[in-house]
Amino acid sequence: MTRKERYERILDTFRVTQPHVTTELLFASAFQLLVATVLSAQCTDKRVNQVTPDLFSHYPDARSMAQAEPDDVLEYIRSVSYPNAKARHLVAMARALVADHAGEVPESHNELVKLPGVGQKTANVVEAVWFGHATMAVDTHVFRVAHRLGLVPKEATTPLKVEQYLMRHIPQEDIPNAHHWLLLHGRYVCRSAKPLCADCPFDGFCPKLLKDSKL
Repeated sequence: MTRKERYERILDTFRVTQPHVTTELLFASAFQLLVATVLSAQCTDKRVNQVTPDLFSHYPDARSMAQAEPDDVLEYIRSVSYPNAKARHLVAMARALVADHAGEVPESHNELVKLPGVGQKTANVVEAVWFGHATMAVDTHVFRVAHRLGLVPKEATTPLKVEQYLMRHIPQEDIPNAHHWLLLHGRYVCRSAKPLCADCPFDGFCPKLLKDSKL
């Protein structure tokens, strides 16, 4: 099976089984999506969704969070990973939004990644989910699944290389969904330690069947 054929079969399956898919993070505005995505770095969406309702009830927008101190925000996010650093980033990010963007989340990728605590993946999530742009956010799940399903070559050793390869080979109209397709497949089926191969629709042509596969 060629890589092109592999893409076609996998994408066709996702189109049928998950035609409507989006992030599992809970939010009510672009700012809240941005905050939740920052909090989700190296943390589960489930955990983030447990802390954001109380956080957003006190700081629903950039202007309110900009008036807080990191220790204030820390009280609401202690249970997420790296809470001290994230509290500092969130307050600095909110202040930057107020100072440079009138409190609104910018649509431009270049402006998003200038914000404290916002990297390539976070910016791509906000662009895709809120603004509907064709961007590919590569987290640990997407990175793992892209390699396991043979969608990218082994030379794609960084998230950026995986992102660029996927962007070249996935039709533009599928890209906003493709991040979620691969992420959810990695979260619930092609798990890191114990993949549920018996539940995988791609098990019959998984690269693990190839000679010398390390999967």
